[in-house]
Amino acid sequence: MIQGLPLDTTNGTLELQSLRADEALTHAGSLLAPDGRIIAPYDLEQRDAEIGEHDALASQPGILNATAHPFVLDYSTVAVAHVINGMGVTLGDSIIGLTALAAIQHAHPQVRFVIYRPELSPPYVEQLYALAAGKLAPTRSLPWPLADIPANETRIDMGNHLFWPGFMSLPMIDFFLAALGVPPESVPSAHKANRWLQTLELPRLPEPWREQPYVLFCPTASTPIRSIPQPVRRALVSRLFERFGLPVLGFGAVDHPHYVDVAATSTGTAHFLAWIRHARYVLTSDTAAVHIAAGFDVPTTAFFTTIAPELRVRDYPHCLPVTLNLPELRNVQASDREQDVARLNAAYETVVNGELPFAAGRAASLEGTAAAPNPR
Repeated sequence: MIQGLPLDTTNGTLELQSLRADEALTHAGSLLAPDGRIIAPYDLEQRDAEIGEHDALASQPGILNATAHPFVLDYSTVAVAHVINGMGVTLGDSIIGLTALAAIQHAHPQVRFVIYRPELSPPYVEQLYALAAGKLAPTRSLPWPLADIPANETRIDMGNHLFWPGFMSLPMIDFFLAALGVPPESVPSAHKANRWLQTLELPRLPEPWREQPYVLFCPTASTPIRSIPQPVRRALVSRLFERFGLPVLGFGAVDHPHYVDVAATSTGTAHFLAWIRHARYVLTSDTAAVHIAAGFDVPTTAFFTTIAPELRVRDYPHCLPVTLNLPELRNVQASDREQDVARLNAAYETVVNGELPFAAGRAASLEGTAAAPNPR
């Protein structure tokens, strides 16, 4: 049963919405090609080809799109739900989007989801969906004929969510739940912390680190403006070692005697998840590591530069966010401008020279211990 889905015309049919080429890439939803196949705007953007005209998928009968027409879906009556063009092409967004599916399935175990993914999504993101396929939902690759998705089953369009009005103003998990037709307040906070990750089958760590405790440093995000700058990384590694007396592992070079670069042994998303899962503590920028650590209940300090932390980590009890004083960069999604990077560096210098907060959790018993050996 669906509540709150109006029709555009008085005769009970939806009016088709045609999109010009310049509108298609930023359309808040998926696209329908003239041949009847569902297209991801992301795939069009990645190809060096003429885009042409498309229709908005949400203008097709029976397609639910919460930004076009907000709706509430009674999942107790749903057997199969087709999630079209969900949950984005980044690892963090995908983790949280899949958390929304896990929360729905927890409340309604009979629901089976099928996810339709952009064809050109980065391989490391698709590796997450492959891991989740046997736990949450199988995936199908777009383009996909609309006619091949049963019209009598629930069909939800979540395409191009970066351009949905609520994406930058709601906690991300609440955004995804609302996009799926679920009132966010109906889902307990404990079901919003990505703990479905604990059900995944992950590879073992390399031999030296299976018994050796360590803390993890994850400074690099998808854009420089959300990454921890190179000039302060050595100092932060020192702070971690001083606090916990354990080897500091990370992904990428840092010149420090107690740091080990394990990037060469993290060859895929499953290995990346495993390194975070077994860490005693994580220090990270605003990146997927925050959401992975929350899923495994690993205590974390996370730096936020452009996004309000309550929009990302509100439901993570073991995460301590640190908001840098960068009001002029608020809600900037990406930037490598020289003046923005200079502001970022200055803000981090202030943090490094002050008191660095650490979250309580399973690493607390390690504080102040003697330096552990470093099995390089």
